[in-house]
Amino acid sequence: MERESLLNPGSTIGIIGGGQLGRMLAISARQMDYKTIVLDPDPACPTGQVADGQITDAYSSRDASRSLARSTDVVTYEFENVDADSVSAASELKPVHPSPSVLRTTQHRLHEKNALLKAGIPVSPFREITSVDDLKNAATDLGFPMVLKTATMGYDGKGQVIITREEDIEHSYDLLNAGGTELIVEQFVPFSIELSTICARARDGTIATFPPSENINRNHILDISIVPARIPESVIENARLLAADIAVQLNVVGLIAVEMFITKENEILVNELAPRPHNSGHYTMDGCDTSQFEQLVRVLTGMPISEPRLLSPTVMVNLLGEVWEDTDGDPDWARALELPGVSLHLYGKSESRAGRKMGHINVVADTVEDALYIATESRDRAWRRSR
Repeated sequence: MERESLLNPGSTIGIIGGGQLGRMLAISARQMDYKTIVLDPDPACPTGQVADGQITDAYSSRDASRSLARSTDVVTYEFENVDADSVSAASELKPVHPSPSVLRTTQHRLHEKNALLKAGIPVSPFREITSVDDLKNAATDLGFPMVLKTATMGYDGKGQVIITREEDIEHSYDLLNAGGTELIVEQFVPFSIELSTICARARDGTIATFPPSENINRNHILDISIVPARIPESVIENARLLAADIAVQLNVVGLIAVEMFITKENEILVNELAPRPHNSGHYTMDGCDTSQFEQLVRVLTGMPISEPRLLSPTVMVNLLGEVWEDTDGDPDWARALELPGVSLHLYGKSESRAGRKMGHINVVADTVEDALYIATESRDRAWRRSR
């Protein structure tokens, strides 16, 4: 691998994965006059629409990832369910951030939980599951309810089921073990708030954390992010410190998003990690002086990073495929944008379906309450055409 040096504007960033996160990263890179090339099997992927070039091939193709590395100066990935061996192949030729070792840890829930435990990070009690008997024994140890998950390839609620009684153990095990994947079960956390904190860590170890966002999910998919979070300032500060500690412990260079549960006693338990830009960080595009995407561009190119500042209370609402399905593919964006402080971000996806992330709305306002009202009202206006 080449020795890393400062990459001035005009250099090229390689992105493995062509979804909306890569798209927004490429747009941010373009603002600073960096070029981007994306590796994605879909020739019409969101990132490819705005990137300077695309390699259209499978994520698992080592030849394709090596070709990407040869064509660029530094490489990153926009989601963690890419092929780790392919990412490692790219890292043999050019710097890859976050590193393949970080990817291997965070794309496997058991590896992730064990790494957090080793680092002294608080997590909910969990057990590795290799048989129905393991799951029955875990029920004795952890109690009900508990959450059974696949160790890999799970996101937005996929690959998990909540078990509330002994009679459901065998069915739940058979349901998730059908593909022969490894399983993990976790004690259900009766949290009061879900929080996420995004931390950027530069090559020289400099750390910058974004204000944590309070997250509200619907059907296991992020629906609303609220910043500042409506919790005590001491908890917000502890969440930022915890995210920074994780970035150091895992030796992250790049971004790490830390999803957390806040208990009724204001204790913090880490739920999951994502070594990339995160849906809950989209508020930073309009609410902060630097976005999560600009921070990642700076880290990748060796440019300085600084602690982001929240400019105004900000609320993000996701736009899922239902908005298109319920309006015959024609949401009323004009009415949505009539309200003050509204910014519309669409991802360029031609096909909508229920649960698919198609875009988001950011709203900045004088208060959290105003931002929350305007954001949900704006989305409702776009959605009301046929509701």
